[in-house]
Amino acid sequence: MARTPESPAPPRITDPDLPPVLEPAVPRRSADLIAARLDLSGTVDLAYSTLEQCVVSAGTDTVDLTGATVVDVDMPGVRIASLRMRDAGVRRVRISGGRIGTLDLSESRISELELRDVRIDYLNLGAAKVTDLEISGCAIRTIDMPQAELTRARFTATSTEEVDSRGMRAKDLDLRGLDAVAFLDANSLRGATLTSFQVQQLAPVIAAGIGIQIKD
Repeated sequence: MARTPESPAPPRITDPDLPPVLEPAVPRRSADLIAARLDLSGTVDLAYSTLEQCVVSAGTDTVDLTGATVVDVDMPGVRIASLRMRDAGVRRVRISGGRIGTLDLSESRISELELRDVRIDYLNLGAAKVTDLEISGCAIRTIDMPQAELTRARFTATSTEEVDSRGMRAKDLDLRGLDAVAFLDANSLRGATLTSFQVQQLAPVIAAGIGIQIKD
C-alpha cells in the first residue's frame, strides 16, 4: 500500500464511551449486555455476545468472546490466561494494565483498539483487519500477524521476542517504538516505518530474502 507524505499517520484513538452508571451483569453465551459492569472469574463463555459501553474486570482462566461484538469497552488491570476474541467485531476497546497469557484476535475486525502497559505472552492478529491500533508500554513475548491488514497502527515503548508478519499488508504502520529480537519475514514489512537502527538489525534477514549471501 502506498504511503502518503505525512506517513506514518498516527492511529485515531478515542476513549471508550461509557455511561456514568453501570449495572452489574451476569455473563452468558450470546448475551446482549449494554451499560454493564462485569466481574469475571473462572471460565467465562461470552461467545457471540454483544458488549456495549461496559467495564470488565477479570481474574480468570478463559474468557471466550469468539464472534462477539465488543464496542466501547474498558478492561483495566485484567488477569486472563486466555482471552479469545477470534472473528469478533471490536471498536473503541481499551485494555490497560494486567496480564494476558494468550490474546487471540485472529480474523477479527478492529477499529480503535488500545493496549497499554499490558504483559502478553502471545498476541495473535492473524488475518485480522485492523484500523487504528495503539500498543504502548507493553511486553509481548510473541506477536503473530500473518495475512493481517493494518492501517494506522503504532507501537511505542513495547518489546517482543519474535514477530511473524508473513503475508501482512500495512499502511501507516509505525514500528519505531517496537524493540523486537527477531522478525521472521522482513520482506512483508512493506508499508512500515522503522528506525535506521532497526533496518541495520534486519539487514541479514532482508539480504537472505532477496538471495544475497553475506560474507566478511
